[in-house]
Amino acid sequence: MPTAAERSATATEGRRPADQPPAAAPAPAAAVRNGAAVLLAVAVAAAAVNLRPVVTSLGALLDPVREGLGMSATTAGLLAALPPLCFALLGICAPALARRFGPIAVVTAATGAITAGVLARVLTGSAALFLLLTAVALAGVALANVLIPVVIKRYFPDRVAPMIGLYSMALSVGTSLAAATAVPLTHALGGSWRIGLGIWGLLAAVALVLWLTVLFLRRDRGTGPAAAAAAPPARLPILRSRTAWALAAFFGLQSTSAYSAMGWLPKIYHDAGVSESASGVLLALVMAVSVPVSFLLPNLAARRGDQRLYVVVLGLCGIAGFLGLMLAAGTVPWLWAILVGLSMCAFPLALTMLGLRARTPGGVTQLSAFAQSLGYLISIPGPILMGALYQGTGQWYLPLGLLALLLVPQILVGLRAARARHIEDEAVV
Repeated sequence: MPTAAERSATATEGRRPADQPPAAAPAPAAAVRNGAAVLLAVAVAAAAVNLRPVVTSLGALLDPVREGLGMSATTAGLLAALPPLCFALLGICAPALARRFGPIAVVTAATGAITAGVLARVLTGSAALFLLLTAVALAGVALANVLIPVVIKRYFPDRVAPMIGLYSMALSVGTSLAAATAVPLTHALGGSWRIGLGIWGLLAAVALVLWLTVLFLRRDRGTGPAAAAAAPPARLPILRSRTAWALAAFFGLQSTSAYSAMGWLPKIYHDAGVSESASGVLLALVMAVSVPVSFLLPNLAARRGDQRLYVVVLGLCGIAGFLGLMLAAGTVPWLWAILVGLSMCAFPLALTMLGLRARTPGGVTQLSAFAQSLGYLISIPGPILMGALYQGTGQWYLPLGLLALLLVPQILVGLRAARARHIEDEAVV
């Protein structure tokens, strides 16, 4: 007869085969979850890289595009006004689409619109159709602008700051990459503007494949209890939130500075006696400064609880940079470029605050749509007014003085937006 010890050992051995599989099971499941998270992070970065080349590659090749399509100056002016207009009008549709289909499905469709618009517009010989297809691509950009922060809040709730940093850095990379390489790539590939613009559609197609894969794996179509719980509130009265209004104003004012600087900086430097090639390098320096800072700033800002210190520091950098350009653009031009580049990092700061000022993905959806749509509307007159002031005076003193002056209200509304509050506590009936 076996002893008690032997019976215990036999029982233990008999349990091992049954006990071990459950203990080992979580490891593969965790690996799958981690792999899906990495795939989604890569998809976010790939989408972000494609959100600005729609505009910046066209800006670099605008003259040959106008000649090739027989485009009038009025139509070219519409092209310049399309981005903020589409961002403002279509971004507001994002919450309803996210409720109906889920944010991942909408971002996937938006990436498809970018791909289709960019590839199709290079095949047309009509200026009107080119304008329409560019609007299709920009509609995708507008939806992705609003909903990618929502995807980050929903699927990376404990890593919002580093993911916003990755997203912002990828945006900066895409912006500078298209601006710096559109013309050289066009010359290297035969000199046709159609190829020079179309190549960016292939980059968007890579992002589309990644998002289709994410959509298939997550099957996020806005149905089921989980999706319903994560859907944005149907009637959150966001207009009652002072924080939401402050964020919208901050977003609009920083966009005014950014679009004005990107559009006019090379001309400002060239008028100050800097060569055209050196002016282009200085614009690239502005964009290059924002790449590492865009990655680091969201992490640093999120750790402080409120972000008022960064609002003030970035605003002061911009004031110093624009005043330097106004008074001595040709003297230490690299210093003014660095300061302006730092001030443009108010964009990733604004994205960080969008993610931190709401408790839920639903709140982020509504806040992002409201702040970005209203903000882009606010930014539309800025570059136009700069051009009008320059045309009227023949000097850059008034336009640059205006940009420096606008940074004062940007700091003031930013101080309100940067306080550690949630819109759900303010937007109450």
